[in-house]
Amino acid sequence: MSVAYADTLVLKAIVFDGPGAAVYSRHLDRFFRVMSSNWLEVELRAAFARENLGFQETAMAGIDWILPNRTLAPEFAVILQAGYLRGTDPWHVATAPCVSLRSGGLSFATLVARKNDVAAALGHVIPWDRDLP
Repeated sequence: MSVAYADTLVLKAIVFDGPGAAVYSRHLDRFFRVMSSNWLEVELRAAFARENLGFQETAMAGIDWILPNRTLAPEFAVILQAGYLRGTDPWHVATAPCVSLRSGGLSFATLVARKNDVAAALGHVIPWDRDLP
């Protein structure tokens, strides 16, 4: 795999040096491109604010943005049939397939077990052991 979609929790774990941060960082370094929804930016900025820290632009360095230019209603329907997700989780899973890949699949990097399950059910590869911290 050369492309990975990273959700907010993965970046928060790395940026705030949470459990497994070094492992997640090493795994993401294997990919030619790491992409995410632009929703990641607001979630990451909110995390910095919650910690009373000034936002660090470097936290998003190397992320290529996916900016859908249409409704994701068809993807939401498929995702929610595959399993219940809450909050912005369906948005992250729906945005990932908007990446046009010429060959191979897309690795979906998340720390949410339920999101891993739904993403895997939809054909995405999970780039690490689901039992990591």
